[in-house]
Amino acid sequence: MPPVTPAASNLKAALARAAEVRPKVGGFPHLAEVLRQAGVTRCAMTVPSNAMLYVTEQGPVAVRGEPLFTGMTDVPLFDRAALLAALRADQAGATAFPEFVRGCWQAGVVRYDVDLTARTCTYYGANEESYVETYPEVTL
Repeated sequence: MPPVTPAASNLKAALARAAEVRPKVGGFPHLAEVLRQAGVTRCAMTVPSNAMLYVTEQGPVAVRGEPLFTGMTDVPLFDRAALLAALRADQAGATAFPEFVRGCWQAGVVRYDVDLTARTCTYYGANEESYVETYPEVTL
């Protein structure tokens, strides 16, 4: 296992802080603000592999969760309505992060990028279809 870097330590602390301050309903902007204050500028998720790349002022950090599948599978078609349903369920506190990621996949999202400076999330399908959503600024 590689050594823990200052960037990884900083990210781990920020994620722990975000877990403490994030409300169950409408919590993503709080998480994003904690990350932004910790020097994270961008988050890029590769949905099928459940891998997140955090681009930070101290260097990039990768975090990999449990992949959504192993082997080979067809990619669902991009479905904006299904993506919006997954987003709204997450925003309402009806799902946890793993369910949100599965909902994105079922909606045909293969990756998404969060720009913590512009406060936008861009969701992409396999054929570069996209949906952009802004999120509000919050004060912690």
